[in-house]
Amino acid sequence: MMNVKKSKIALLLAAGAVSMALTGCGGDDGNDGNNGKPGGPAAEYINTLNLKVTDVTYADGIPTVNVFATNEEDLPVVGLQDLGITGAQLTPQGATGAGNSAQWTRTARVSGTDAYTDNKNGSYTFTFEPSEYDADLTQRFNVYAGGEGSTLADGTTSVPRQEIVADFDGQGYQAKYTKNIVSHETCTNCHAEGKALTTRHSSYYKEETCATCHSSSMSTESQWNHLIHNIHNTAKTFEDKYGKEYTGEAAEALIQNNCKSCHIAPEEGSDELSEWGNWSSVPTMETCTSCHTGIDFKAGKGHSQQADNSNCIACHNANWTEELHTAGFADTSALINQYGINAASTIDATTQAATISIQVVDSNGEQVDIDTLLPKIQRFEVITNVGPNNVTLGYSGKDSVNAIMNGVVDAKAKIEAGKLVYTTTKALKLGAAGEDAETAFTFVGWAMCSENGEFVTCDDPSFDGKDTSKYTAMKSDLAFATLSGEAPSMRHVDSVNFTSCANCHSDDFQIHKGGHHAGFVMTEQLAHTNDANGEPIIGVDACTTCHTPDGTYAGGANQGALEMKLHKVHSQGDYAVIPGMNCDQCHNDFDREAFKKKGAIATEGGKYSTPIAATCVSCHSYNMDSFKAHVEGQGALVGVSKQEATDAAQLESCFYCHAPTPGDHTSVKM
Repeated sequence: MMNVKKSKIALLLAAGAVSMALTGCGGDDGNDGNNGKPGGPAAEYINTLNLKVTDVTYADGIPTVNVFATNEEDLPVVGLQDLGITGAQLTPQGATGAGNSAQWTRTARVSGTDAYTDNKNGSYTFTFEPSEYDADLTQRFNVYAGGEGSTLADGTTSVPRQEIVADFDGQGYQAKYTKNIVSHETCTNCHAEGKALTTRHSSYYKEETCATCHSSSMSTESQWNHLIHNIHNTAKTFEDKYGKEYTGEAAEALIQNNCKSCHIAPEEGSDELSEWGNWSSVPTMETCTSCHTGIDFKAGKGHSQQADNSNCIACHNANWTEELHTAGFADTSALINQYGINAASTIDATTQAATISIQVVDSNGEQVDIDTLLPKIQRFEVITNVGPNNVTLGYSGKDSVNAIMNGVVDAKAKIEAGKLVYTTTKALKLGAAGEDAETAFTFVGWAMCSENGEFVTCDDPSFDGKDTSKYTAMKSDLAFATLSGEAPSMRHVDSVNFTSCANCHSDDFQIHKGGHHAGFVMTEQLAHTNDANGEPIIGVDACTTCHTPDGTYAGGANQGALEMKLHKVHSQGDYAVIPGMNCDQCHNDFDREAFKKKGAIATEGGKYSTPIAATCVSCHSYNMDSFKAHVEGQGALVGVSKQEATDAAQLESCFYCHAPTPGDHTSVKM
């Protein structure tokens, strides 16, 4: 029997839009798709599915929901087989008790052809009985359709996945309030658009869908405001009902517990995400314990005793909560931006050694005498290799030195006229003029000892580089030089632009910060050129000083070559940071011509492969026998000696058939 509630909740709505839960989702005004008027020829193909809730009416508390479906050309889509709706209603902040956040409660979930009427003109009608209904509350309709294997009634026309949420008031008019704290677009800074958000729920693609289902009808740990934080950090591990363990390690490494990675303020003047700041203004036990573990509020364990959320805001006011959770990141950013470096390199014609000079500059670009900073410099790491496109010295052959360590200049380096100067000691074995192997390229990373948001001297024994909280990685730089004096060879930057990396990692991400490295902050100082808008295009040359075709410290065993390592880390199994990543999240283009400059790449067990095959196998290793048979039929070699792979490197004919693009790497020439 349907439960029609008549409560005093309506009185809480008189103030209009109210603040919502710590973490929630954006509403939808039903603007997806066209104007909702059926008619015209039906779509014969669907590259993009648009869904729109055109209207909602009620009869005795029973909703009738009309949904209109179109393709990318605004043609009506007829014959959907996998259409469904999840219904929910929103209890506003404070309605269930002082200090409590707003909560969705799932009221219905229906799907499949028996749940709706296909009106054969692009419109579909749902009528269902909700488990709860209060006409004073905002009603949500989460509509979803399509996905892998889904077709129209004809059995052949594939239907891509689409999910929307449409929020209305209890009479079917525009919603007066909703939860709009974090947008789906924010999630797609890291999660692939059009891909499942998790491996656990492989059918759901949008955060709004997750938030609608993970509602107050579930246990506290399964509710969205708790669960979403839990899965993005390592505070605690849990298993789902299928025994899959969630540690949060990959997510924490990526966003580093920075609340503002997800809680992003809308652009000025925007009426979207009007409650984005509620993450700090509505603290609750349910949300806070997703990160702060070992607390029993009612027993007074780990926190002062309290029975409910009514008094949280008395201590945890919004400004203090925001400062507590973000001040460290703001301090780090401020430290990083205090100084930069300009590195330059020249080649001695007699010795073929590279001399690298490094000038520290302040935030205004003014030169800084490095002697004045020396006691506070934790490390200056200078790495030199040869041939940015086909690195020749490998990992073990590169020239590498910590020119400064804990304020002490290495015997091989010196400070001259306020600059750090170092000359390579390993033979660079430069190639002929104009060749890729004539270019020596040097990657410089550095760090400064820091504590409590300030740079400090490194005389304390704890500043040994092992405790990464004791120092801040600074902006890196890259220098090129040639023996002939001709323009240096540079790795192509039209395939992966490092600014794409910053979409997930942030501008201040300190790569490889740890006991072995200073940490590298990749900034505009590494730019080769500018894009059409004048913005710097930052390449990944720097990474190849270590991630060479011969691999790294483990040779090819860990797929350490840059062409393989990035794919392995971002897409494969347990290594995957984000499930189901799309190529175009990192690649702004595929420069297939770049392979003409590459040679053998170490793949496994001391063996090598031709460059195209090696790059592909970094993802396509799940059926090695089939892969090897296919590529070797096209001139590639897999798992052979370095010399064999080098000799065959330019004999691969993969691109006679394959024409991969970032949007569709499976594209072939017909």
